[in-house]
Amino acid sequence: MTYLWKTTELIAAMNGRAIGDMPEGITGITIDSRSAGKGEAFFAIKGENFDGHDFITAAMVSGAAVCVVCEGKLPALGKFTAPLIVVDDVLAGLERLALAARARTKAKIIAVTGSAGKTTTKEALRHSLSAVGKVHASAASFNNHWGVPLTMAKMPEDTEYGVFEVGMNHPGEIRNLIKFVQPDVAIITIIAAAHLGFFKNLDEIADAKSEIFEGIVPGGTAILNRDDARYRLLEHAAKTAGVAHILGFGENARSKFKLIKCALHSEHSDIVARIDGKDISVRIGAPGRHIVQNTLAVLGAAHVVGADVAKVAVALGTLTAEKGRGKRHVLSIGSGHFTLIDDSYNANPASMRAALSLLGEQDVSGKGRRVAVLGGMLELGRFSARLHRDLAEPIIDAKIDKVFLAGPEITVLSEALPVELKVEYRQSVSELTSSLAGFVRAGDVVMVKASNGIGFSKLVEQMTQKFKPVEKAEAAA
Repeated sequence: MTYLWKTTELIAAMNGRAIGDMPEGITGITIDSRSAGKGEAFFAIKGENFDGHDFITAAMVSGAAVCVVCEGKLPALGKFTAPLIVVDDVLAGLERLALAARARTKAKIIAVTGSAGKTTTKEALRHSLSAVGKVHASAASFNNHWGVPLTMAKMPEDTEYGVFEVGMNHPGEIRNLIKFVQPDVAIITIIAAAHLGFFKNLDEIADAKSEIFEGIVPGGTAILNRDDARYRLLEHAAKTAGVAHILGFGENARSKFKLIKCALHSEHSDIVARIDGKDISVRIGAPGRHIVQNTLAVLGAAHVVGADVAKVAVALGTLTAEKGRGKRHVLSIGSGHFTLIDDSYNANPASMRAALSLLGEQDVSGKGRRVAVLGGMLELGRFSARLHRDLAEPIIDAKIDKVFLAGPEITVLSEALPVELKVEYRQSVSELTSSLAGFVRAGDVVMVKASNGIGFSKLVEQMTQKFKPVEKAEAAA
C-alpha cells in the first residue's frame, strides 16, 4: 500500500509520542471527523467554535486509523483505546508536519495571493497543470492559519506541481503562512479594497500582500500584475526581499507575459498571449475579462516552472467556473430558460466590478434582461458606504436592466443609481429569493454576487431547486 506518511515519519516530524497499536502508515489527513476516510489521521484541532478532541470517537467510526491529540487533553480522554499520537499542541504539530512535507518534496511550488481572483487563479493552475503532471492544490479556500499547513502536510511525496492559495485580512498573516509554502513562484493577482476595514489604504494592503516575497526560495520568481497601479510598490518590495526574478503580466508593453489580442464571449474568451516572446493562442473555458488577466499569470507560472505551456494552454479550454465563483446554471422557465451565474462566495469592490462587467458581456435572447442581484461587501470599515455607492458606475456601464439588493451595507447603492433604473431592495435573503423567482423570465441572465456572510448561496440553492436545470443540448438549441 502507498501511504501519505509512514507512521514513524509522522511521529518524528511532529515530535510526538505514540499510544496504542500504531498502523504502518496513514492514507490521508483530516481535521473534520465527518469526512475521515479509512486509514487517515484525524488531527483534533481546537477551533473558534469546536474542539476536535470532542469528536475523536466520531472520527474513528468514520474510518480514521489514528488520532493526533494534545498532551493537555489526554487526562480527559480517559481510557480511550484508539491509537493516539500525542503532541504539545495539535496545530503546532500540523505545522511541523507541513515543514517536513515541504522539505521532502521535489515539486515545483506556486503560491497565489491577491485581493481578488486568488481561488480562481489557483483552480486554473490546478486544472491546467494537471495536463502535464501530478498536481496537489489547496482545497476550496484553504488559505488561512490551518488551511495552508494542512494542505502542505497532505501533499504526496511524488507531487510534481504544488499550488497554494495564501490569504489574509490583517498584516503579518501571510508572513506566518508563507514559511510553510516556500514557493518557487509567487503570484499576486491584484491589489484592491478587500478587507480595507483593517487597513488605512491600498498601499498598506499591498505591503501586507508583499509578505509573500519573504518565503520565495533562493532563485525564485515573483509574478506581478503589470497593469496594477501598485506594481511599482510590489516590485520594490520584491527586490528588497531579495527575489531573484520579478516578472509582470498584463497589457502593459513591458509585461513578460503580455496580452496581445482578446475576444470576450458569454461562455468563454479567446486570446493571444505573448509568453516570454512567443505568441500563443488560447481559448479560456471560463468567461470574463478578469479571468483573462489572471490566465496570463497562469501561463507565466507554467513557463517559469518548466511546464509544457502549449499543453497548459489547451487544457485552459476546458476550464469551468467553480460553485460560488461564477458557476453557470441554465434553468428552465416556461417554454424557455434563463441563466443564473453564481458568484455568491465572496465580494469586494474589484471582484464586484469584474462580475458586473461579465454580466454586461452576456448575450440575452428574446425579451431577456441582464439582472444584477447584489449583497453587501463586508470588512470595508469606514470606507464601506463610499465603496458601495461607487458600484453605480459599473452597473450603468454594464447596461443592467434590473437590480435586486439585500443586506444593510448595500442600501446606499440604491440612492446612487439613476431613478430610471429599476431597483428593488429586500431586508432578507428569503424575501429577495421570492421577489427574484417571481421576476425572472426566459432569456434573462442573472448575476448573484455578495460577500459570503450575506448568505446568497442559499438564494442560489433555492433558485436551482425551484427551477430545473436544462440539459446542454437543449440550452444550445
